[in-house]
Amino acid sequence: MTDVEQLLRSALRPVEPPSNMSERVESRLTDIADAAAEELADWELSAMRDPRNWGRPAAAAVAGAAAGGALFVIQVRRQQKQRNAGRRTALERAARDLAAEARKRLDR
Repeated sequence: MTDVEQLLRSALRPVEPPSNMSERVESRLTDIADAAAEELADWELSAMRDPRNWGRPAAAAVAGAAAGGALFVIQVRRQQKQRNAGRRTALERAARDLAAEARKRLDR
């Protein structure tokens, strides 16, 4: 039974993603959004009258919207992490200051 537990522990151990993974994902999403925008810009309105021509622009619009939405979510999450890190730093500093003040008063 312990062998199974050990195997599960080793299999379920957290894995750190590569450090540049977020930049690669963001770069690829930007490339997809740019390609979709170029695809849509190349289409002429006169060609859109025929419903058989709607496939590529529709796919480009969906891909561009999905990539743009994902980029938005990534940027919002990054901003939240930065704000939370700033708050955490401020709380740690305040706790250190309070501890130092308490030590001063107790030493008197």
